[in-house]
Amino acid sequence: MTPAIKVPYVTLAEQLAPIQSAILEEVKSVLESGTFILGPKLKQFEEEFARICGVKHALGTDNGTSSLHLVWRVLKLEPGDEVITAPNSFIASASSAALLGCKPVFVDILPNLNIDPSKIEAAITPRTRGLVPVHLTGRPADMDAIMKIAARHNLFVLEDSAQAVGAEYHGRRVGGLGHAGAFSLHPLKNLFAIGDGGMVTTNDESLIRKIAQARNHGLYNREQCDYWSFNSRLDELQAAILLVCIKQLDHWTEQRRKHAFRYNEALKDVVSVPVEGPGEKCVYQTYVIQAEKRDLLQKFLQDSGITALIHYKTPIHLQPAAQYLGYTADAFPVCKEACESILSLPLFPTMKEEQQEYVITKIREFYGATK
Repeated sequence: MTPAIKVPYVTLAEQLAPIQSAILEEVKSVLESGTFILGPKLKQFEEEFARICGVKHALGTDNGTSSLHLVWRVLKLEPGDEVITAPNSFIASASSAALLGCKPVFVDILPNLNIDPSKIEAAITPRTRGLVPVHLTGRPADMDAIMKIAARHNLFVLEDSAQAVGAEYHGRRVGGLGHAGAFSLHPLKNLFAIGDGGMVTTNDESLIRKIAQARNHGLYNREQCDYWSFNSRLDELQAAILLVCIKQLDHWTEQRRKHAFRYNEALKDVVSVPVEGPGEKCVYQTYVIQAEKRDLLQKFLQDSGITALIHYKTPIHLQPAAQYLGYTADAFPVCKEACESILSLPLFPTMKEEQQEYVITKIREFYGATK
């Protein structure tokens, strides 16, 4: 039987349609300029990105993983150094440090899916160098508590803001709450490139200068390479496109928030919904419920023409790549419970009321709940 309505997880082409002509004009201007690497469009985008994050400096990279990795690289983390993060994030939160030979150390999360600050100090050892709070789903972590811990132990705080551009914590934007922030501009993020892209933010001028060199092979100038590094630059063409998209960010964010609040009101009596805490402004890069019989619900929605995903079913510490760390399946009880119940519902700026109503109706139907 064909579903009455189909609800995709995202509709990127539809989202970009109103600004497609402006994007094509920017693409044309780059082609005509003949400047494709480290040009004026990138500099302009970096300045605009810094402005919206409320920081002094922003630097474009080729992706969010590079953004995280480059920060640790220029801080000269060494094999055996430890970095503490949450286990329920995307793998890059840990792999970006592990690729330098560092040891990812995980602590459990709160029911809101962000790292539990009360668990951090017990995980700190003499080898701990940094903390990576993840603003998962676009919800800011408890940065006041995290920064106090970092200050007591002289630790560097790198915000994994990959999912949270525009999110606010007590009136301040993420990416400017720790010592540095790392963002992804992947097409599934709230602000996205037509391909991969990333950003690093900080108020530390010395740090941003070092990252600028590290993203460009470690070159001091065209004739001098001070150390081996990667080519991790954000292309001029992507920066030009992003200059158009960033003008839509506030509108896209408000649309996401409107849809999230409607889900909350309609579903709060049948599933656990993501209610904002004091001082939080969430941007809902993913709208994640926690539901009983999650796998059956996901299958029911799929059969009804609704794409719902799981972010992330297998936590980082249980990935094959992390087996050497020796964590057990029961190491983090809150994380384990969440991974068994989380489900990301379709939520995108151009979502139509009838699409969202259909999702709501089907979830309530699954649980036998009438409106």
